[in-house]
Amino acid sequence: MTVENLEAEPAESAQILGAQLPIARAFTENLARHGEELGLIGPLELPRLWSRHILNSALVAPLLRPGRVGDIGSGAGLPGLVLGIARPDVDFILIEPMERRVAWLNDQVNELELKNVTVLRSRAEEVVLDEPLDQVTARAVSAFRKLLPLTAPLLRDGGELVLMKGINAEAEVAAAAKEIRRFRVSDIRVDVLGEGVTSEVTRVVRGFVRA
Repeated sequence: MTVENLEAEPAESAQILGAQLPIARAFTENLARHGEELGLIGPLELPRLWSRHILNSALVAPLLRPGRVGDIGSGAGLPGLVLGIARPDVDFILIEPMERRVAWLNDQVNELELKNVTVLRSRAEEVVLDEPLDQVTARAVSAFRKLLPLTAPLLRDGGELVLMKGINAEAEVAAAAKEIRRFRVSDIRVDVLGEGVTSEVTRVVRGFVRA
């Protein structure tokens, strides 16, 4: 059964997701079918769901390393569920405060049999972890300077921020000078992913946090 108005799967999906593509395809169809009614995506997102959301998230997968990765404000599962699908060798903790979104995330984890993904209902600033994270991601949550207090404290010494940002990523970094010093973030860079591969590139702010 096809979903009306859902963007056709781009040819580059196979290159980006490899053997995990069938699982990503199932998640995309689930999101297309239920995302609007659950308030996870807007009504205009179906014609660009693959390019703007699924592949946009999946491009981050090669930046992750085996270990514990947290995703702040997971919402519909972008990027957390997509990354959990793309990288079965990495353990993900999806941190989301809203009950209905947590229910959606748990449903998808169970349906897609993602053994490497755990969902935690909590606000980022209140989350309690049994041990710190190796890396942390977030997408479309807040400005970089506001994200740092939510993400940096969750990382171990030497842990890495891998934060998805928009076209103003460089300006957001410049505006966060005070917070960068406060949270001892070093080696900050903005990577542009997907150039020459996808129709929409992904910008990622990366940096290491020192205790």
